Amino acid sequence: MSRLVTLFGGGGFLGRYVAQELLKAGARVRIAQRDPSQALFLKPLGGLGQTQFVPASITKPDTIALAVAGADAVVNLVGILKGDFDTIQRKGAANVASAAKAAGVDSLVHVSAIGADPESASAYGRSKGEGEAAVREAFAGATIVRPSILFGQEDDFLNRFAAMQALPFVPVLRGAVKFQPVWVADVAKAIAAAALDPAAYGGKTYEFGGPEVVTMAELNAWLAKATGHNPTYVPVPDAIGAILATVAGMLPGAPITRDQWLMLQSDNVVASGMKGLEAFGIKPTPMEAVALSWLVSYRSHGRFAQQTKPAA
Repeated sequence: MSRLVTLFGGGGFLGRYVAQELLKAGARVRIAQRDPSQALFLKPLGGLGQTQFVPASITKPDTIALAVAGADAVVNLVGILKGDFDTIQRKGAANVASAAKAAGVDSLVHVSAIGADPESASAYGRSKGEGEAAVREAFAGATIVRPSILFGQEDDFLNRFAAMQALPFVPVLRGAVKFQPVWVADVAKAIAAAALDPAAYGGKTYEFGGPEVVTMAELNAWLAKATGHNPTYVPVPDAIGAILATVAGMLPGAPITRDQWLMLQSDNVVASGMKGLEAFGIKPTPMEAVALSWLVSYRSHGRFAQQTKPAA
């Protein structure tokens, strides 16, 4: 019988791509999240009975135990950018790893992030680092993956900055900070491979980045070209940026929080010597190869606008 893989957060941005890769590989997929109805769009992607849905929260061990019962592999995709980082990204990660071990699961993939560090100045980075340690303690053979910023058609990264390019003036925070955006489908392929082949990937840590390293300023310029806009960029001095993030971050719907500002103090790129997508036989996909297909919607006349090829 094909392997059964439980995906915590399988209906999210990354999760939907991981689910598709597993289904294509013939695996059975169990989507575990607080409201499974939000992931029902995945059901038609598999064969009859190939996809299951169960209610579960990584903060409630009893629901986790039910979600992993009988599974061959578990993938924890749950993460947050705002809120109670410790509860979700340390305690929650430990709950999943402990339940997977107790259930006799042979493969656990834990999705962390570049910048995970128990000594990080940001609560996000700190909780990610502590979460990794908790996972290793509970399930020594876990595969830990640390992606850089994910991009894809449904992302909140390229889409957010692309929308800003239509403004006459675009403020730029931390213009020199570097990113290594990685296509969500590439990361999903690697995660699925790790879940299905623990003998090859278990017990290891990988960092995933795309083929391009870009600064915040360069990213904005690329998106302006891709969307046919020519805004005036206003670099925001760090002293003012810190104040804005602190004050505005306390308001609902703030574009940046104090913790996110702290994360921007460090580059988000693959560390030297770390194994990445190439270890899975995956050649990282450039932004230009896939992103232009949806970024055209941000042009003044959408798909009917005259298109120009962005500078490399």
